[in-house]
Amino acid sequence: MTKTSLPPMPRLIVERAVRNALEEDIGRAGDITTDYVVPAETRAQARIAARASGVVSGLDAARAAFRMVDPELMIGIERRDGDAIEPGDTICHLDGKARSILTGERVALNFLGHMSGIATAADGMAKLIAHTKAKVTCTRKTTPGLRAFEKHAVRSGGGANHRFGLDDGLLIKDNHIAVAGGVTAAIDAAKSQAGHMVKIECEVDTLEQLAEALEAGAEAILLDNMPPAVLAEAVAINDGRATLEASGGITAETIAAVAESGVDLISVGWLTHSAPSLDLGLDIDFGD
Repeated sequence: MTKTSLPPMPRLIVERAVRNALEEDIGRAGDITTDYVVPAETRAQARIAARASGVVSGLDAARAAFRMVDPELMIGIERRDGDAIEPGDTICHLDGKARSILTGERVALNFLGHMSGIATAADGMAKLIAHTKAKVTCTRKTTPGLRAFEKHAVRSGGGANHRFGLDDGLLIKDNHIAVAGGVTAAIDAAKSQAGHMVKIECEVDTLEQLAEALEAGAEAILLDNMPPAVLAEAVAINDGRATLEASGGITAETIAAVAESGVDLISVGWLTHSAPSLDLGLDIDFGD
C-alpha cells in the first residue's frame, strides 16, 4: 500500500472528534464575530493552500468540519492524504455561504496543519532510511483523543504504526519485568494467557536480556537506547528469529546509522508528540 492509497479514517471516529472540536470552538453563543460582521446572504469561494512544503494529511477531518457547519457547502478536494505539496498548492476548494466557511476554518485548519506536520516529519524520517529494510514507526506518545488521527498521519508520511492502545498488543517493558521478577518470568506469564492473535514484544536494555528474551520465545524485541554498534550485535545474535525494534531518543541525525545496523523497526515518539504543524492557510474570495 502506497501513501496515496491509504484507506479513509473510520467516519465515526472522525465525526466524533471533529464535533467535539467544533463545540469547543463555537461555544455557547456561536461564531459571534462572523455572525455580527458578515451578512447571512453573503456567498464566497475559498481555497486551502500550502504555505510550506510538506505532505498533506487530515482531509477527512477538514471536510467533516465544514460539512458539520453547513451540509450545503461545496467542497472540492484537490489532494489526497500522503500527497507532497509545495507553497501555493491548492489542497481543497470551498464554495457557499461565507459565514459557514469562516466558522469552520479554524477547526479544519487545526486538524489539517497538525496532521500534515506529522506526515511531513514521518516522510522526512522515512526518506533518511529508504536505503535500508527498516521502517519508522510511531508510539503511544500521542495527544489524548487524537491518537487515531496522529497515527493515520504517520502512515500518510510513509511510516508504520505501533500498537494503538494497551489492548492490541503485548509490550513487556522494564517496569513489567521488574515487577514480574525477570524477563523470562514476564514472558512466560504473558504466553500463558495471550490469545493466538496477540504478539508478545519485550523491551531489553542489554544483550544478555536479549538472549534471555529470545530463549523465552518473545516474537518481537524492543532494543532500548542501544548505540548502532550494539544494535548490530543484537541483529547478529537474533539471526532473524524475532522482529527487532530500536528505540530511544532517535533523531534525524541518528536514524540512518540506527537503520543500517539491520533492525526492522525504529520507533520515534516525537513524530506524534512534537512534530511542528505544517503552515497552511485559507484564502477567501467573494462570489455571487
